[in-house]
Amino acid sequence: MSSVRYCLALFVVCQGVLAISAEYDFAGEYAKITQLQSSQEFAFEKRDDVPAGYVASPYYPTPKGGWVSSWSAAYAKAEKVVGNMTLSEKVNMTTGTGFLMGPCVGNTGSAPRFGIPNLCLQDSALGIAATDNITAFPAGITTGATFSKSLMYARGDALSQEARGKGVNIQLGPTIGPIGRQPRGGRNWEGFGADPSLQGFGGSETIKGMQANGVIATVKHWVANEQEQYRMDIVPHGTMKALSANIDDRTLHELYAWPFMDAIKVGVGAVMTSYNDVNGSAASQNSKLINGILKDEFGFQGLVMSDWLSHIGGVSAALSGLDMSMPGDGAIPFLGLSYWASDLSKSILNGTVPLERLNDMATRIVATWFQFGQDKDYPLPNFSANTADREGPCYPAALISPTCAVNQYVNVQGDHASIARQVSREAITLLKNDNKTLPLSSSATLKVFGSDAQTNPDGPNACNQRNCNKGVLGMGWGSGTANYPYMDAPIDAIKRRASAVTYYSSDSFPGGLMATAGDIAIVFISSDSGENQHTVEGNNGDRSASGLYAWHNGDALVKSAAAKYATVIVVVHTVGPILVEEWADLPSVKSIVFAHLPGQEAGNSLTDILFGDYSPSGHLPYSIPKKENDYPASVSLKGFQFFQVQDTFSEGLYIDYRYLNKHSIAPRYAFGTGLSYTTFSYSALILTSNIPLSALPPARAPKGSTPIYTSAIPAAAEVAWPSNFPRIWRYLYPYIDNPSAITATGKYNYPAGYSTTPKPDPPSGGDEGGNPALWDIMFTLSVTVINTGSVAGKEVVMVFLQHPSDSPYDTPVIQLRNFEKTETLVPGGNQVLSIGVTRRDLSVWDTVQQNWVIPVSATQPFLFWIGNGSGNLTVACESLSGVCEGGRVKPVA
Repeated sequence: MSSVRYCLALFVVCQGVLAISAEYDFAGEYAKITQLQSSQEFAFEKRDDVPAGYVASPYYPTPKGGWVSSWSAAYAKAEKVVGNMTLSEKVNMTTGTGFLMGPCVGNTGSAPRFGIPNLCLQDSALGIAATDNITAFPAGITTGATFSKSLMYARGDALSQEARGKGVNIQLGPTIGPIGRQPRGGRNWEGFGADPSLQGFGGSETIKGMQANGVIATVKHWVANEQEQYRMDIVPHGTMKALSANIDDRTLHELYAWPFMDAIKVGVGAVMTSYNDVNGSAASQNSKLINGILKDEFGFQGLVMSDWLSHIGGVSAALSGLDMSMPGDGAIPFLGLSYWASDLSKSILNGTVPLERLNDMATRIVATWFQFGQDKDYPLPNFSANTADREGPCYPAALISPTCAVNQYVNVQGDHASIARQVSREAITLLKNDNKTLPLSSSATLKVFGSDAQTNPDGPNACNQRNCNKGVLGMGWGSGTANYPYMDAPIDAIKRRASAVTYYSSDSFPGGLMATAGDIAIVFISSDSGENQHTVEGNNGDRSASGLYAWHNGDALVKSAAAKYATVIVVVHTVGPILVEEWADLPSVKSIVFAHLPGQEAGNSLTDILFGDYSPSGHLPYSIPKKENDYPASVSLKGFQFFQVQDTFSEGLYIDYRYLNKHSIAPRYAFGTGLSYTTFSYSALILTSNIPLSALPPARAPKGSTPIYTSAIPAAAEVAWPSNFPRIWRYLYPYIDNPSAITATGKYNYPAGYSTTPKPDPPSGGDEGGNPALWDIMFTLSVTVINTGSVAGKEVVMVFLQHPSDSPYDTPVIQLRNFEKTETLVPGGNQVLSIGVTRRDLSVWDTVQQNWVIPVSATQPFLFWIGNGSGNLTVACESLSGVCEGGRVKPVA
């Protein structure tokens, strides 16, 4: 979300802040922006050239929605509504009402004649942000570490029950981009892990759970928002362009777009564009990304919205496929200006935006509303994201606003704390456990160190959007957060379980301590990151100052404890990988536990594992290297560059474990690592070939029909101000003064490559997510998992694909393609897991054919490696012979 959403709480404050800078000509910039927005010249300011070979090709016109059968009923309803809408009603659906001009972080206009209210859009991906009586769920990265599809679904289901209970129409999650390309990236923790398949399953299962309750899910951010700093255009435009993520076509498809395909396949209702440029074109008006890939190739039927204040052009964004402007404001909020709203009405009347494009925008929004049953007794918002008071301004950004009852304090938590606790517990990842130090006895003498074990002394919600690292780290910072209803701190949970506990809350090791025989030290350390609107301890969203090290001298705290105590357990709360080389091999460091970002249930979920009520079953959703420069230099954070930061993804497909494997670099802990208190074995492995392999999928079906409307430009009177209309200052309306004076000039400078002739259907398309044959299950792996240990536990089985050795394509050594998690298996118990491998899993993106191609070989097989982590592969099955066997030379050390 926007870097100014919450800090600009009131326009008068913003104006005062701007006024104190003698160098900022507020009145002059206001006039300049007003002129530019009115003329639409803003949209086509030249942006910096990107490196050769990285091209944002034009793709026009926008493909219309409605041709996919699973959406046909919703589109039929929408067609009847939109066909009878006035121009002002259509425009109203597309444009937010402005910053702080409604109860939610984003609010659309309404169409009361058709029963369509102002739609409420609300953060975040782990809870209902900026309100009360909700659950602060574990973060996405924590959920990914469970490797449990059922828990991914359950968390999404519970989250959306709360969203619906609060009256949220469109929940702004899940996050599946960034993918974690840059280990220091600020928002990696909002997603599920540094792998496209893990992100894809995490996102799609979450979406299915969310939309089962009629809430519209929003996948974000499309696409390549991998770094926080320099992600946004500096306003006024012209000062500095947003960072350009430069990506080749194959890498885009196989890595960054992959999880978005999964999201669209399961019918996600909304996609949010990112702030950054991609190949030199702003993501909010990148016609190739929105028109070409999302809406044509991937068959997306829902609505595409801008991230907050990332909308930078009116006509240009409309032609490029954007459907909804959020929060509606133009370059600077609170000026009552928008690139759409009244300007979009003008663009229709003067003919610069084709009426059929506006019709499609409105239809996509209304159809999505129908698709999820929000026309049937869906609640209105009963909370305010702007204040905790019971009453307050209806429109806080308006200097004069009516007063409303804004908060009803509806409690929507239900029994969701138990789901949050289970997710946090099953994510806990045991990386080291020498001498079976864990689990602990409740009679152990425990010395606990580190501020990360306690609740923030100022209160769990003391820091706006969690923009401080005080106390236990349950989530990162920024718009992806939610208020804690409570924080169950680890130290409190430990004291409930053990009688001999001494806590030292300082992050500096106390002087003069004397360890006695049998003492066990538990050291809590953390590493934080978040969104760019806040700088925390020198870290500007990304971990720019801290690097991949523990915050608050955590490494020193661990080493000091290890010098005093014979048994040390390290508990890590972190947004992503941290370097542990300074202490991981110290003899007294017996156990290392990554608890990730546990949300409100940080304490109970941890003690469930520490004291052995449950066996740990979490696995790393990323690799932990031995040193940061084990990663490619291209994934380091990008520093300042004049005019525009260029971030070229020259490593291609090779991030995280893919890069380490390619270059035979041994990590400290490999992707997927996770220990248990018990042991498991695999038996009765059977590989079944379901469909004969072919290089190309079957030809796609042609598109179905789409809604048809009149092409006649509406009467200007449809956007005239209604008589005696009570205007609210700074509220964004579709109405125009003297609309009858607007005529087509024929002078508009359309973007290069603009056309109104539809392009041929892309061969890789054909349905939501692309050609439906891509999801055909080509092979099925059946494996019996047996608990061979002495305690009950759960096992994760992962399938990694190795391509034929004679493939003409350069592919990673191994790639995660699927996984399943068992139920709790008692000692001696077993469960049969069935794991499918799809056509897409076997394919590569051929940039010449513009299609997914399986590199079929007559002599060399695909190998399906089976294990519980990329560094622990035990059995391989061959595609040609169907034989599954152990003892093969492993593809990675």
